[in-house]
Amino acid sequence: MNAPQNHATDSFSAVLRRTRLAAIVRGPDADAALRTVLTLLDEGVSLVEVSLNTADALGVIRRAVAEAGPTAFVGAGTVLTEDDVARARDAGASWIVTPALTESVAASVRVGLPVLAGALTPTEAVAARRAGADAVKLFPASIGGPAYLKALRDPFPDLPFVPVGGVDPTSAEQYLAHGAVAVGVGSPLVGDAARGGDLDALRERARRFVALCAGDTTRGRA
Repeated sequence: MNAPQNHATDSFSAVLRRTRLAAIVRGPDADAALRTVLTLLDEGVSLVEVSLNTADALGVIRRAVAEAGPTAFVGAGTVLTEDDVARARDAGASWIVTPALTESVAASVRVGLPVLAGALTPTEAVAARRAGADAVKLFPASIGGPAYLKALRDPFPDLPFVPVGGVDPTSAEQYLAHGAVAVGVGSPLVGDAARGGDLDALRERARRFVALCAGDTTRGRA
């Protein structure tokens, strides 16, 4: 397995801005979800989120960290409550993702976990940053698409937006071109792997997304 990023020298925000890609894993099969997380990490997807609505999500996080090492950036997603934050931290999650501005944002900040906080409107985006979010998860980004991100960036050029929801290779390029610090990608990257699907196909998609987000149009082609 490729060496994971080292938390001691590389912060969540630094990795987010450098790699510009976060993978979102959710599914009904815990073992398949674990294999998916490890495959993504192995293919250079440095930030992998395990949604808490995945089967045995905390177990998947715990096992992934044990296998990949404590320096792997395995996060917990769909984190809604203070209790969710505590359980995710105890399982070894090194970053938190929320779908909205809930108590989980403040709870994550209090315990020192980087948080990608969900927001859609300008008011929510500003509130997320003021609450201590490391970046703003623009969700669901598919409602407005890249044009909406461009409109938000005009008054808020310094807000670190990460579009999530319906992000495919084409829109990912557009979001990044419009100033997103990164994109969060679920099914267009993960496919059916978290349900027991083809890991070789997952590897190919991962390589393409890693290359795309790095701005390398020559790598990851079939």
